[in-house]
Amino acid sequence: MYVYGKNILKEIIDAKYPIKHIFFSNSKTEKGSLKSFVDNVDKLNYTYSFASNDVLEKMASTNKHQGVVIDIGKDFLYETLDVIEDKENLFLVILDQIQDPHNFGAIIRSSVAAGVDAIIIPKDNSVDVTPVVIKVSSGLIFKIPIIKVTNISNTIEELKMKNIWVYGADTNGKSYYDIDWLGNVCIVFGNEGNGIRKNVKNHCDKLISIPMSNNVESLNVSVSAGIILFEARKQRNL
Repeated sequence: MYVYGKNILKEIIDAKYPIKHIFFSNSKTEKGSLKSFVDNVDKLNYTYSFASNDVLEKMASTNKHQGVVIDIGKDFLYETLDVIEDKENLFLVILDQIQDPHNFGAIIRSSVAAGVDAIIIPKDNSVDVTPVVIKVSSGLIFKIPIIKVTNISNTIEELKMKNIWVYGADTNGKSYYDIDWLGNVCIVFGNEGNGIRKNVKNHCDKLISIPMSNNVESLNVSVSAGIILFEARKQRNL
């Protein structure tokens, strides 16, 4: 998979994520705008080369690559909960069939900023990790495990067996600021149009909501996620 942009490269390096190859623009390098990036990857012994902007545009599928395209290799998602097995005071997010890559990327960004340990998504009927998702996340996706599971309901039951309390964000739930967010917690956010599926909702320990004024019924899922996640972060002193 190819991803692009200066900030993406910075976050990948900061996360010590293994990079297959980095491509820099010839023209921008000659102007010196990428010199510090080239010097840094050279010092860190990453493999890199130079290419024309036309070649970079074909790899990135956009001309907004900022002179940097990164080949991160094959799919980097996890398929089991093993990656969080040894952690304590877990703070998890489940996304139940989110469809919009911009929402996914924004939730990833908020999750990393709020100290979430991992994000769980379903294998089917859900937006996948794409260059757009990575770009919207500002490269922060490389700082948090993304776990793909076959069945969200079964995964919730598995989490509950590990003494993780599971909350579902729903308009009919209890106010989110009346919740004790300490300990092992997981928050489920649903599809943009339909919310959390009924069968998934039934597996949650409790439903939570955001109180709103002026007869506003709902917020964008990425906005809702940010509000709730940072209330949890405040209580958890992360």
